[in-house]
Amino acid sequence: MEQLDLFKFQSRRPKRQQPQEWKLVLLRECPTPEEMQLCDTPERAADYWKAHITTEPHFNPECECFVVLHLNTRRRIRGHNLISIGTMDTTLVHPREVFRMAIARGANSIVLMHNHPSGESQPSEADIRVTRDLIRAGQLLKLEVIDHVIVGNRNLCSLRTMGYFY
Repeated sequence: MEQLDLFKFQSRRPKRQQPQEWKLVLLRECPTPEEMQLCDTPERAADYWKAHITTEPHFNPECECFVVLHLNTRRRIRGHNLISIGTMDTTLVHPREVFRMAIARGANSIVLMHNHPSGESQPSEADIRVTRDLIRAGQLLKLEVIDHVIVGNRNLCSLRTMGYFY
């Protein structure tokens, strides 16, 4: 009889959130500001994408992957966060997830990046709308969104240089 009551108790427990993976790095193992990569142009952000994002184990070039680069006050990359892996033509992005690690890491500003598996780097209406929403959210948090770079097969597109940041 007691075992049956214990079983009922266990089945009524609320379901837990999926566990998340966090990587803690000792301060002495972090790169010095001189070793951090400068990210002041879309081309340098794309270089970082090619060197670091495409080598991540969860990165899938056949799906849209949304990444946030965390920058310090000198626009050097402190780290990045893979926010979302979507389908071949869409991905879900929420401001809470975009700014969570940037706040925890103490970033001064961020660069938004994602790929288009089709190879075309031109932004869609959804890309423009999400970018404007994230710019407004960043203004509330006093975290500047520097740019949104879309990476294609051989080219890239910067929403800032296209004039969507005004």
